[in-house]
Amino acid sequence: MRLRALLAGLALSLAASTAAFAHGDEDHDAPQQPAKPLDLSGAVTPLPWDVGGPFTLTDHTGATRSEVDPEGRHQLLFFGYAACPGICSAALPLMAETTATLAQNGTEVTPILLTIDPKLDTLETMGPALAELSPSFVGLTGEPEALEKAYSAYQISFEQLFVDPEYGPIYSHGAHIFLLDPKGKVLTLLPPVLPADQVVAIVKRYTDANLK
Repeated sequence: MRLRALLAGLALSLAASTAAFAHGDEDHDAPQQPAKPLDLSGAVTPLPWDVGGPFTLTDHTGATRSEVDPEGRHQLLFFGYAACPGICSAALPLMAETTATLAQNGTEVTPILLTIDPKLDTLETMGPALAELSPSFVGLTGEPEALEKAYSAYQISFEQLFVDPEYGPIYSHGAHIFLLDPKGKVLTLLPPVLPADQVVAIVKRYTDANLK
């Protein structure tokens, strides 16, 4: 419940700051100046609450995978399902675009979908669906007990709302992308409503800080 309250506060703060940035107290009769880009160069700060933890799951190739990235990369972790027509359809492409842009600048990150519906996201279906977004995408599933451990660690809750004739089960679920360091520590949360260039800048700030 504490995480939900904090996320709600984060969303309200983001909305308020966005509104202030867009409108502020400017004089609309005065000559308009180009908007200044958001300053994302400040020092990184730790999350004010504990979230995340160890898990042992199975990736879309059938290999065992934990919260630790085997390539030593930072990770973008999202809880959802590959066929989701809702927020996943914004979050997953955003993760793919962020990964590709960072790679062009020499920073490798791993985008990961941890399924909330293992019956829908199987080893046979997850890989092809995620590969359409990015060849770097990793899909994670597992036994119910192992999945529940991950959901609990990241304080994830979801509910099936109905069954769509085309997409199958439709869920209400969390919308934030978790940025993890190579060892699996949660560094920050990224709302998928942010533009890709801003997400890239935020992730780069954390990856650069990890190199210092």
